[in-house]
Amino acid sequence: MFTFLARWYKERFSDPQAVTLMFILLGLALLIYFAGGLLAPLLVALILAFLLEWPVAQMQKCGLNRTMGASLVLVLFIGVSLLIFFGLIPSLWRQGVGLITDLPGMLDKGLQLAQSLVNQYPQFISSEQLDTMVAELKKLLDTQHLFDIGKQLLGYSASLLVWMVYAILVPLLVFFFLKDKDELLRGSKRFFPSNRGLARQVWFEMDQQIFNYIRGKVIEIIIIGVASYVFFALMGLRYSALLGVLTGLSVLIPYVGATLVTLPIALVAFFQWGVSPQFGYLMLGYGIIQALDGNVLVPILFSDAVDLHPVVIIAAVLIFGGLWGVLGVFFAIPLASLVKAVINAWPKHQDSMPEEEATEQALPEQSEQPEQQAQNRA
Repeated sequence: MFTFLARWYKERFSDPQAVTLMFILLGLALLIYFAGGLLAPLLVALILAFLLEWPVAQMQKCGLNRTMGASLVLVLFIGVSLLIFFGLIPSLWRQGVGLITDLPGMLDKGLQLAQSLVNQYPQFISSEQLDTMVAELKKLLDTQHLFDIGKQLLGYSASLLVWMVYAILVPLLVFFFLKDKDELLRGSKRFFPSNRGLARQVWFEMDQQIFNYIRGKVIEIIIIGVASYVFFALMGLRYSALLGVLTGLSVLIPYVGATLVTLPIALVAFFQWGVSPQFGYLMLGYGIIQALDGNVLVPILFSDAVDLHPVVIIAAVLIFGGLWGVLGVFFAIPLASLVKAVINAWPKHQDSMPEEEATEQALPEQSEQPEQQAQNRA
C-alpha cells in the first residue's frame, strides 16, 4: 500500500509547477473558507471589478483613460443598482407581506379540499393522518412563528451600520481595483512562486469562460424574470412581481431551482382560480417559458461555457452551496469548470499511462524488430 501511494505521489507531483498550482488553489480555498466573512467586502469588490473590467476595457479602446473609464462605469453601475433597489424592492416587500397575510385563508381553503378528498377516498389517507398534517402546518404558519421570523429580520436590520460601511467600502474597492488593475497585479505576483506557469495556463483557460458564464447567467435571470412577470401579470395572477422575480432567480440553481419555484406558483394559482381553465393556461404558459429557457436561451447564452454533465452540476451546487451559501450556488458551475480545467491541465507522465495504451504503442516497435533483424542478417 505504501509503495502504491509513493508511486502515485511521484507520478502526480513530480512536476514543481503542479505542486505550485496545488498550493495556490489550497491556499485560496482555505482563505475563503476560514476568512470569507471578514473578507466579504473585498471578495464582493473583486467579483464586481472582474465583471466590470470588460466595459472599462472597451472605453479604453474608445480613447478614454482608465481612471475616467472606471469612474463612468462605476457611476452607471451604482445608478442602475439604486434604480432596481428602490424601484423593485418596495413592490416585492408589499407582495411578500400580502402573501403572508393571505396564507391563513389559503390554508383553510386547502383544508376544505383535503377533507373532501379524505371523505371520497378514505382508503388512501385517514382522518388521523390529515389531522396530524394540519397540526404541523398550523405550527409552521402560526402567527407567533411568523412574528419570530419578523424579529429575526429586524435583528438582521439592526446591523444596518455594518451594511452602510459595506456600501461605502465596496464601491471604493471596486474603483481602485479597476483604476489600478495593472499595478495591483504586478504587486500581487511577489506573493506567488516563480514557477507558476501551470497556474497561469489554468487561469487563462478559465478567465473568459467564467466571464461568459456570469454574463450569460445575469442575462438569463433578467429575461426569464421579465418574461415570467409579464405573463403572470397578463394572466392576472396575484403576487406576479414576487413570483416573477423568484422565477428569474431560480435559474441560479440548475434543475433544482425550477422545481422549487414551481410549487409556490402552482399553489397561488390554485388558491386563486381552483381547478379551472385559467389554472391550466397559467401552468402551460409557465411550462413553455421553462422549456424555452432550457432548450433555446441556455444554448445561446452558454455556447462558450464548459460542457458539464448534469450530475456534476448538481453535485457542484450541493457542495459549493453548502460551503459558501448563495455565492457558492451562483459560482458552482464556474468552480466545477475550474476543477475540470485543473484536471485537464495536470501533468501526465508516461509511467501513469494505462497498460492498454502502452501495449498499443509498443506493438509497432515489436513489429519492426523482425524486419530489422532480417536486414541485419542480410
